[in-house]
Amino acid sequence: MMRGMYEQRYKLAGLVGFTLLAITVVFLLPPIPQDPAYHNFADQRTLYGVQNFWNVASNLPFVIAGLLGLLLLNRQQAVAGGLPELYPAYLVFFVGVLLTGFGSAWYHLSPTNETLVWDRLPMTLAFMAFFSMVLGENLSPGLGKMLLWPLLLVGVLSIVYWHITESDGYGDLRPYALVQFLPMVLIPMILLMFRSRLSGAAFLWAMVGAYVVSKLAEYYDAEIYAAIGLLSGHSVKHIVAAGGTLFIYYALCRRRPVGSDSR
Repeated sequence: MMRGMYEQRYKLAGLVGFTLLAITVVFLLPPIPQDPAYHNFADQRTLYGVQNFWNVASNLPFVIAGLLGLLLLNRQQAVAGGLPELYPAYLVFFVGVLLTGFGSAWYHLSPTNETLVWDRLPMTLAFMAFFSMVLGENLSPGLGKMLLWPLLLVGVLSIVYWHITESDGYGDLRPYALVQFLPMVLIPMILLMFRSRLSGAAFLWAMVGAYVVSKLAEYYDAEIYAAIGLLSGHSVKHIVAAGGTLFIYYALCRRRPVGSDSR
């Protein structure tokens, strides 16, 4: 038992050390402004009077996934596949997913740095809530619950900071980059190093996998559009990412408690 406690402490120390190293490395970099070319998406077709139609319409799956999750939580507050202490994190996650559908659609109607704020804000809520969920389910429910609100605050402040610096002419995406990408690096590490209190780790891995695929689709926006014609990579990104959030919905439906010993 003592050996297990020491192993867990070493793993926690490793996570904290990696986090501090990543933050230090990122802030040693010069400020990173928003690339103006980011708004120049491959598919800019206007259909039915809607500019950038498919990049707008492809956000509908976020709305559907968010509503499904909120309906599930409304039916049973302590869902069978979750931990009661983490109910606020599950709730914020699906609220963030729902609002991402509207925020991203609004942004794609007129892509600018100003409208991009409303795309990134709800996404950040979902990211931070997901991170809080993983911390709570794999490390400590109390820790996940305690860190939810600070994580959300850090996420929102990272976007406020970016927006202010962009408005002042020296945009800096470093805090936002950490908020978006660092948890998605830490989450696989946590899943590998610590045993969840719930079965069905595959659901969380699937969520992470969908995130990776969505980022690849975003990167190859023009290439995918040239290859398939109907949809661009950015539209595919929306659909894949929204589909990934449904893995959390199914996790909350199907997982069961299994114990909390560390690996």
